[in-house]
Amino acid sequence: LSGTRMPDCDAKTGSAREDFCRFLAACYYQPDPVFSEEKMFASMLNAACQIHPELEMLTSRLGAAFAAEGLDCLLVDYTRLFLGPTQARAKPYGSIWLDGQETVMGDSTMAVLEIYESGGFEVAGDFHELPDHIAAELEFLYLTIYRENEAHRNDTPEAFAANAALRKRFLDEHLGRWVKPFTAAISASASCAFYRDLAQLTRRFIAMEADRFKVE
Repeated sequence: LSGTRMPDCDAKTGSAREDFCRFLAACYYQPDPVFSEEKMFASMLNAACQIHPELEMLTSRLGAAFAAEGLDCLLVDYTRLFLGPTQARAKPYGSIWLDGQETVMGDSTMAVLEIYESGGFEVAGDFHELPDHIAAELEFLYLTIYRENEAHRNDTPEAFAANAALRKRFLDEHLGRWVKPFTAAISASASCAFYRDLAQLTRRFIAMEADRFKVE
């Protein structure tokens, strides 16, 4: 499009948003010693420092909480919040919060699959969760940020606008609609400070992304 230009972007901030979103998604998998062994929270904090002081503060608290909690306590809380064994306190699937019923793979799941496909993405065959699991949706958000950054690096404004529009549609129609009740359920039910901090951090980061690069 003649005259199309991209908004000014800080390359460091763009790269940090990619990294932060990827690490945030990892936090919703089963807690593992590898989180500490690979210094994931230090890397996450480095990314947060490039994005916003509030994220820096919240991420610092998250890493400290993970270090302070025993792995067994984290695993018990993870299971109780997200897996059950009978009734998970904060089911991590969009359809639970959007379709108004205690079922998965509802209409909203089909809708988010269509969003993935419209961007040329598909759920990996070795991903053993439902497509609207919180980790899958955060990983999709990461991919849209990556593509925006790639378009900016390559000076391709049409690609930038298309990916910004896809990200906005995804947040407006899906993740942005269910992240608040989901994270509120975590905050109300978590025994570990780590998961309460994760809920707050997730809610804040998604709000920041929803406000970024509005597409008219």
